[in-house]
Amino acid sequence: MDYFKKILRFAKPYKKYGFLNIFFNILYALFSALSFAALIPMLDVLFKPEKKVLREPIYTDLGHLKDYLQDFINFKVTAYSGDDQMKGLVLVIGLVLILFLLKNFFNYAAMYFITFLRNGVLKDVRNAMYKKITELPISYYSEKRKGDVIARITSDVLEIQHSFLSILELIVREPLTIVFTIIIMFGISSKLTFFVFIFIPIAGAIISRIGKSLKKKSDRVQKEQGEFLSIVEETLGGLRVIKAFNAESRFYKTFSTSTERFFKFSNKLLNRQNLASPTGEFLGILVIGVLLWFGGKMVLVDKTLDASSFIAYMGLAYNILTPAKAISKASFGVKKGNAAAERVLQILETENPIIDKANALDKTTFDQDIVLNNIAFKYEEEYVLKNFDLKVSKGDTIALVGQSGSGKSTIANLVTRFYDVNEGEIQIDGVNIKDISKKSLRGLMGLVTQDSILFNDTVGNNIGMGKENASEDEIIAAAKIANAHEFISALPQGYDTNIGDSGNKLSGGQKQRLSIARAVLKNPPIMILDEATSALDTESERLVQDALEKMMRNRTSIVIAHRLSTIQSASSIVVLQKGKIVEQGSHTELLAKNGAYRKLVEMQSF
Repeated sequence: MDYFKKILRFAKPYKKYGFLNIFFNILYALFSALSFAALIPMLDVLFKPEKKVLREPIYTDLGHLKDYLQDFINFKVTAYSGDDQMKGLVLVIGLVLILFLLKNFFNYAAMYFITFLRNGVLKDVRNAMYKKITELPISYYSEKRKGDVIARITSDVLEIQHSFLSILELIVREPLTIVFTIIIMFGISSKLTFFVFIFIPIAGAIISRIGKSLKKKSDRVQKEQGEFLSIVEETLGGLRVIKAFNAESRFYKTFSTSTERFFKFSNKLLNRQNLASPTGEFLGILVIGVLLWFGGKMVLVDKTLDASSFIAYMGLAYNILTPAKAISKASFGVKKGNAAAERVLQILETENPIIDKANALDKTTFDQDIVLNNIAFKYEEEYVLKNFDLKVSKGDTIALVGQSGSGKSTIANLVTRFYDVNEGEIQIDGVNIKDISKKSLRGLMGLVTQDSILFNDTVGNNIGMGKENASEDEIIAAAKIANAHEFISALPQGYDTNIGDSGNKLSGGQKQRLSIARAVLKNPPIMILDEATSALDTESERLVQDALEKMMRNRTSIVIAHRLSTIQSASSIVVLQKGKIVEQGSHTELLAKNGAYRKLVEMQSF
């Protein structure tokens, strides 16, 4: 129930709907019981003329309330019908219809208001999850599969609505229906009702035993759902490679193996769950059967109970069956919902290691330099950078070169604070970046990556991500600097053209120039370029390189370069090997040293 309480905190903004639901459920439960109890005096008047009441009864005390109410209704029916029994029958039918109409109206009203609460909680849980997903550091997703995260925000949250939140409908209505019904049953025959209570705990124990393993089975189903969603996500992302290597059958086999496991787990879960309803119904009918025997004996042999009371009593006993079944099904729902809530709360309660300090500084300008002071960093066990020092003065262009795995991209990840250093510190204008708010720190920086990350939206909106509420003129100006305006204008709808998923309607060079335009529009004082031209052909590289040079004017730039021809004009080139600086200087100086840099240049000259 701990998970249930944690999910219920999302219901606070909708508590008025909860109270209205409780109010109408109380009325529903009351009228549900009364609709059967009202049959007793009516049956008496219709089928036992000797029970007609000719004088209005007088109320004496609470102990005789049942007799008073029975005599009062008998008196009203007698007074209305007189000697015409058909008039009495019409009154009986009318009263029963009104009671059932009110019962069902209150039921609808209760469900109407709980709908707003259930769907409101669903919306808020999803919003909270999405916010958390975007807040969590990039390192979190190197351990989690994307499909599993998608499964948690979709099917798991929906499972919470179907299971946990459906209990809110039952939490008042069904128990109160049972309570009111039992009170009236006690009023009719306490002996018969005590007899019923012997069987209820036995039935409850049997149903509870069926539901014990549901949480474990449900957890396996939801995990497997995350597994095959991951396969779908990876398939869509790598469809070109899959087709190029004729690997469709291999991926189909992986996917079908996962769905086969899902099939088996789901069958076990649903078959166990489906066992609850027929078991509960059979046990209920068993109780009714025993009641018919025991109550029939009281009517026919002992003469301690009249027939009309017994008929109404049987209706009331059957009236307990429906809410009892609903409560048993809800208990299974709790167990299923428990597994889903646990998976949702795992994300919501994950601690974010990269957080702003309470008094974090909002830094809006870059005035002096970026200093990496004796930093060390590791992704897992092995250090990628160790005792690393680097200074980038304002206005300089620093190029980082070296073999793959030498730590170039790691430096970009640390400066932008996508990861935190394990040792040492990174300073901007003498202030540790951990003392600066993440929003203002990243506001000082523009990022252009090797893989152009674009979104399924228009060209204009993709560029406009760089600046909130950017005007059309600003977007066009940024595109011109990025050498993108010409090809954008040639698109079917120009800047309003949708570029498809990940910008797949565009070429690599066009996508890269849109990424540069986005960074230009942001107009940050610090620019980080992570191998921005390495995936391009010569013509696209020339256009992109020209755009980059325009963008880097009057800015401080950290350039991670794979193609050394693109960084010859850098203020300083830093050569990395296994997380350490082995050479540093201008292009001409490093060539003269005849060391590691020269070897890299010569390797690329062929």
